[in-house]
Formats: sequence, C-alpha cells, structure tokens
Amino acid sequence: MSVTSQVQLAKYYRNLRFLIIDDFENFRLSLKQMVRACGVEQIDVSINGEDAIQRCQHDNFDIILCDYNLGNGKNGQQVLEELRFSNLLKHTGLFIMVTAETSKDMVMGALEYLPDAYITKPLTKIVLQQRLDKLIEQREKLKSINEALDQNDNQKAIALLGLEIKRETRYLLWCLRTLANLYYHEGELEKSRKIYDDVLTKRDIGWARLGLGRVKAAIGEVESAVEDFSHVLEVNPNIIEAYDELADAYLQLQENRKAQKTLEDAVDISPHAYNRQRKLAEVCSTNNDHESAAGALKATMKLGFNSIHDKPENYLNLGRCLADISEGDTSEKGRTKAKEAIHTMQRVVKKFGQDPSVHANAALIEARTYKGQGDKSKSEEMFVKAKKLLADHDFDSSTQLEFAKTLYSMGETGEAETLLSKLANKEQNNAPMIKSINELIDEPVGLLAKAKARKLNKSGIKEFEAGNLDAAIDAFTEALECTPKHPALNLNVVQVTLKMIDQKGMQPRLVERCKACLANVRHIPPQHAQFKRLKFLEDKVAAL
Repeated sequence: MSVTSQVQLAKYYRNLRFLIIDDFENFRLSLKQMVRACGVEQIDVSINGEDAIQRCQHDNFDIILCDYNLGNGKNGQQVLEELRFSNLLKHTGLFIMVTAETSKDMVMGALEYLPDAYITKPLTKIVLQQRLDKLIEQREKLKSINEALDQNDNQKAIALLGLEIKRETRYLLWCLRTLANLYYHEGELEKSRKIYDDVLTKRDIGWARLGLGRVKAAIGEVESAVEDFSHVLEVNPNIIEAYDELADAYLQLQENRKAQKTLEDAVDISPHAYNRQRKLAEVCSTNNDHESAAGALKATMKLGFNSIHDKPENYLNLGRCLADISEGDTSEKGRTKAKEAIHTMQRVVKKFGQDPSVHANAALIEARTYKGQGDKSKSEEMFVKAKKLLADHDFDSSTQLEFAKTLYSMGETGEAETLLSKLANKEQNNAPMIKSINELIDEPVGLLAKAKARKLNKSGIKEFEAGNLDAAIDAFTEALECTPKHPALNLNVVQVTLKMIDQKGMQPRLVERCKACLANVRHIPPQHAQFKRLKFLEDKVAAL
C-alpha cells in the first residue's frame, strides 16, 4: 500500500465510530486495544445482543464487530438479522462477525444475513487491520452510491453506479451486481437481464446465473429459471439462496414435492434460517406431510426465540399441527405429540399472555387436543374457557376460523357452518381467508379421515372416467362416510347419478340420492369454489 493510501486510511480511522459486541470482558478489551491501535478514537462496547440493538436504535456506528456466541439471549446472527430487518444497519456501515465458531451450519447461517466479513478467532491486530483496511477502502470509494441507497434514492444510485462502471473501477463486479439488482427491484427486468447476460458471456459466475434465473422466473420463463438455479447448485451446492429461488420456481410450476425436497436440502446445509424453516413448514403442510411440517415448525419456533421473529404464531402453528397429528392416536407416540401440543400452548400463554387472542387460540387448540385424546372433561373445560374469551372480546377472522374448526371437533356442526358462512361474507375480498374457509368447509375432519377420503375420491374419479359408474358411486359413498358434507364429493355423487339416470332411465331412488347429496352442501357460501356447480346441478335435478 502506498504512503498516500496509508495516510488517507489513518484519516478515515480517526473519524470512524466502532461498536464492539462480545460477552467476554477480556476479549472486548483485547479487541478494543487492537481497534485503538488502528487509530480509532470512538469505540463503544456492548456485552450482549439486546444492549447492542438498543445502542443502534439511538446511535449510528460506522463499523460493528460482533461475536457469534453472546451467552444468553440473542446471538450474533440474530443481532445482524434484527439490524437488517429494522433498517438499523446502513449500506455505508460495516458489520463484521468475529467468532471462534467454525461448524458449517453456524457459519452458513451467519453468512446468509450477509455480514461484510467473517473473521475467525484467534485474532491478531495485523489480521484485523488488513481486513479492515480493504473494507474501509471500498466503503470510502463507493460511499456516494451507498449513501443514495441509504436514502432509498435508487435512481441516483443507478446513475452513480453507471459512472463508476464507466471508470472501469476495481469494484466492477460489485457495481454490476448492485446495478442489476436495483434494476430488478425497480421492475426494469430487461436491463437487469442484459447485465447478467453480459457478465455470463465472459465468465460463469454464480450470482449472475442466480440473478438471471430470478429475472426469468419474474417474466414467466420458469422452466428456464429452474435450469439456471439447478446449474448454480451443480457448480456450488453451498449457494443457499439458489435453493430458495429453485423452491419458489417449483411452487410456481405447482411441483410442490420438488419444492419441499429442495428446501429440505437447503435446511440440511444451513438449518439456522428462520424464514426458510417457516417456508418449509408451509410447503410440507400443503403436501400433507404433517410429520415433516411439525419438525420444521419446531425449528421455526426455536429459531424465532430471542429474535425479531419471536411471535405467538410460531407456537400456535406448532400446536395446531401437533393437535392434528395426535387426533385419534392414543398410542404412546400420539400421547407424546398431544402432550407436546399442550406444553407448547402453555408456553405461548406464559410468554404472550398480555394478548387475549393468544389465550383464546391456545384454549381452542388445547380443547381439540384433549378431544383427540378422548379426554372429554378437559376438552370441555378448555372449550368453555375459549367461548368465554370469545364472548368478551371482538377477535379477528383468524381466531374465528380457529373457533369454527373447534366447533366441528366438538360436534357442533351447525354452529360451525353458520359461523363460516358469516365469515365468508365478511372476508369475501380476502382470497387467502376464503381459501382457508373453503378448505375447512370441505374437510372438517381429522388427518386420517382426510387422507382416506382423498384417496377414495381419486379412485371414484378414475372409475367415472373409465365409465364404471357403479364402482365410482361406491368409492364416493365410502369417502362420504369419512367426511359426509364434503361439497365436491357430494356433487360428484350427483353428477355420476345423473349420468346413471341418462343411461338407465328415471328411478326414484336415484333422484332421492341426488336430492340428499344436494341437501348436504347447501350450507356452502356463494364464495365457495363449488357454489356455481351446486346451482347448476340443482337446476339439473329440478328439471328431472
């Protein structure tokens, strides 16, 4: 490094403000001495993650040196995650993880939140200053760009990046990557794509291939995007972001099993990312893999603890899943799942007890759990508690949906149907809520009954398509024994029976079967996916 550069760096160091985060006093003092020896005059220290977050809320730090293991409370990854989530870490600032932690899953987890550097202990002043010199030199060179990003002035940042690229800067790849990403987020996808294509014509770089795949997925070229993401992982299986993008692409293609496998592969490499575990739980539930969903939900709850993501839904979702899994299973395994559900509800009430909706949801889930284990007394006790809470407060639609599910479980079908009809009218413009309402109306039964009914429904459809009408009726009828008021199943029976009437002629018993099945589904609201089909078939039967 030239004398001029050294003098300039010395000036930079004098004007920088550092924050050192470590729970061991000796290392804090040692690191403070190293930093001071670099010429830094403003040095603050924190002994834990919570104190560090509070300091960052009130003061601006140019460089943060943070240990990974911080004793009880937040770890270094959670500190970095919260600073980014809360926009407390500026683009002009630097966050450096300093730790003795070398296990792959811990390192991968920390790196996912993009620290500016990751330095392992033991640490010397020479090593620290070498890393800091390079980072600070880049920080100062690109300062105007990062200041524009901090001000959310993307157009100014784009203009400055263009100028820096024309100068053939030594930070060319950083500038190209940042510019392509800005174009992507500004919706200028063709400009973003051109940058990635230009980079890839010169060299196959992972971030460029990944970015190109992301652009393709956004414009509907999803199959091609899958090829790009897969290529990235073939070259380097440790680029975790590629797994997330690949899973999203599979979900766009409705290849949910492949999405689940992709997320599971990512979790095997880097298990400490909250959002990925949460996404995995959602996909597993969609795939009716409830055991795997429970595992991901446990991880989600654990990772959320002490982090910015610690919230009641983490606990409630795990309780719901365990309650469903344990329903009707009085084996040792089933009892263990039920006990875990109850314990999880007790934990959420203890931690978030100031929120009445938490009490209500927890009580409803406990009521279903006890009912599923055959404990009528405890089930009724928790149900009464929940109903009192519901009478005393005006809860949101999600809690009302939980109540409807529990009403079904407790055998109060009519009240459940009335509640869901009102809820559908109230939430008619809320597509996700309508979907949840319809799913509950369709299958207000346990997991085993759902699985059996779905299998029989597929069999019935297959027989109908093959022209085996009697076999189709037998399959649909057996399925209805599992879930008697399932709209699609009942209407399937009506449709097959009308076909039989066409072939065999009018028979009173066939007409009565149609009327009985139609009566089974008249509770569905107009927002239900089967409502138009119901009206069509009602007209057909009325015309017989």
